[in-house]
Amino acid sequence: MQVTARVDYAVRAVVQIAASGGSVSRHDIAAAQEIPAKFLEAILLQLRQAGLLVAQRGTTGGYALARPATEITVADVVRVVDGPLAAVRGLPPEDTDYPHPAERLRDLWVALRAGMRRVLETTTIADLASGGLPDEVAGLLSSEGAWSRR
Repeated sequence: MQVTARVDYAVRAVVQIAASGGSVSRHDIAAAQEIPAKFLEAILLQLRQAGLLVAQRGTTGGYALARPATEITVADVVRVVDGPLAAVRGLPPEDTDYPHPAERLRDLWVALRAGMRRVLETTTIADLASGGLPDEVAGLLSSEGAWSRR
């Protein structure tokens, strides 16, 4: 999975809002997370339109979570800003078809999506804002080769 700058910035912004416990201005989010303000503005608009954030106007305004951080997963944020978790040439993995001997590739892509879902759908914004990870996700960090590039 290629994590785009858009996804990285969106997750960081939502975690920053959750950690604040209230309403946070776009400028404060941008400064705290070192995100270009103009780029962040478009991302926050997407997240608001998707119902993950609410915007409050005025001097004490800013962005707040639309529901508790325990109810927002990383997968929710990714899907808003980047679309489906896994696509193969723009298609859902189950809609691909390959000739022999590559026919099992469809199953591999579906399994890959299932693995990404397991991590991204079980990790909430509250987990990240509190500095934690679900046990299953944290366990992956100690698996052999987890920290080595290949």
